[in-house]
Amino acid sequence: MATQQKPLSKSVIFGTSGAGGIAGWIAVHPFNTLTIRMNLAGMATDATAAPKGFFAFSKELIAKEGIMSLYAGIGAGCLRQVFYATARYGLFETFRDTLAQYRETDFAQRFVTASIAGGCAALISSPAEVCLVRMSNDLSLPIDQRRNYTSVFDACVRIARDEGPAAFYRGSQPFVMRAMVVGGTQVATFDQFKQLFKPVLGSGLANTFASSMAAGLIYSLITMPLESAKNRMAFQKPDAAGKLPYSSTVQTVTSVARTEGTLALWNGFIPYYGRCGGHTVGMFIAVDYFRKLYREKCL
Repeated sequence: MATQQKPLSKSVIFGTSGAGGIAGWIAVHPFNTLTIRMNLAGMATDATAAPKGFFAFSKELIAKEGIMSLYAGIGAGCLRQVFYATARYGLFETFRDTLAQYRETDFAQRFVTASIAGGCAALISSPAEVCLVRMSNDLSLPIDQRRNYTSVFDACVRIARDEGPAAFYRGSQPFVMRAMVVGGTQVATFDQFKQLFKPVLGSGLANTFASSMAAGLIYSLITMPLESAKNRMAFQKPDAAGKLPYSSTVQTVTSVARTEGTLALWNGFIPYYGRCGGHTVGMFIAVDYFRKLYREKCL
């Protein structure tokens, strides 16, 4: 009969969630850069032009800017995970385990708690998200329009000084909405898939991988339009009159669909799924590994 594992402390739950998020992000950051660059390409080109495919776009970008351009903004990406992954997965497990004391855990409970945790995490990490979007796409701008941030900390200081603290929350509305959907469709479905696959795959690495990829595909398809809106709102610049082109999630989505076509909201889907699926796999495997290591060495 298997012995019940000793519960982990809240500091370990949150700490391993953040560490797992960072580990997963380092592996998939190039996919995030390609997602943002492909997704925002329509802002700088003729809206009637057919978007380049993933491989053609990637080949052209690497040839023009070099392979290291795929790692632009990685500091902001890791900083985002410090806040986002730590809060999202840590809060989800905290909420889930607290509610489990009062009722049996089911998918509806997982979905609601994961959605709330995702929204909270997005608000906390929105400043890092704005820095990430801007740094990842800066090289696509004409030289005289580039922001040329030297680091994520330089970006934070300059955005606060030049544009005010409110600029850190441009795109926060779709980011929070996306994060809530991601929470329900990634964290909750991953948790559910693990239970579903357990009789066939057991509780090891194969289960984690299969559950992660399944959860990543579902949430990638559902959240891509919100990702598109978030990217546009975070990267936008005011026109000559000082007016921003995008003002809300609904206005951004409808504007892009009207001027560029509905499918433009899914521009960059292949690298987006590479990022989402890859990060889901990397994060959950890393979290499981860090927690197993902690149990072996510290408990």
